[in-house]
Amino acid sequence: KQAQNLQKKLKDTQDELSKTEVTGEAAGGAVVVTCDGQGKFKSIKMTPAALDPDHPENVDPEVVEMVEDIVTTAILQASIKATKLMEEKMKSVTGGINIPGLF
Repeated sequence: KQAQNLQKKLKDTQDELSKTEVTGEAAGGAVVVTCDGQGKFKSIKMTPAALDPDHPENVDPEVVEMVEDIVTTAILQASIKATKLMEEKMKSVTGGINIPGLF
């Protein structure tokens, strides 16, 4: 019964963390990255000053959006690869046994 309670608490905590948003900023707020409470990347937002701090007024908003999309794609690809690698490594450690709450 204690194991069931612990498993429920683990799941509840994971659910809560997945719904929580955490942000990080760089360059005085010119770049803002949002992750969930589990550290999974959600989005990136940039201002024109992130691309050209000396002349942000010259940066086309479409270029900012394109750079955001490119960076988002790269981060998501790396995250998918990291998750697959973690799952493979953990399967070798657990002998293929699925441990609830581990992933």
